[in-house]
Amino acid sequence: MEPIKDTINEVMQQLRSKKNETFPQGLELAFRQALKKQEKQHAKLEYCNKGTVCVVVDSSAWLYHLSLRKKTILKKLRKTSKTIKDIRFRIGDF
Repeated sequence: MEPIKDTINEVMQQLRSKKNETFPQGLELAFRQALKKQEKQHAKLEYCNKGTVCVVVDSSAWLYHLSLRKKTILKKLRKTSKTIKDIRFRIGDF
């Protein structure tokens, strides 16, 4: 019997794969440049859907920290793509 953790992870991966994982040109690079060196180790772009960029972070502390810098990061991302309207952070694995 497969552990429930593995089953849930598999279902979540399938759901993520259904989301639009293509990013506007240059967005990934702009995201990396908008983050500080230490922040890069704790955050990863997950998807971009209808102008909203979702970023996965590895802890609640980093979620809070990046939320405080949301306006700054969003401003830098908008320089790359005018279609970016919002950025959301969530805790997850990557």
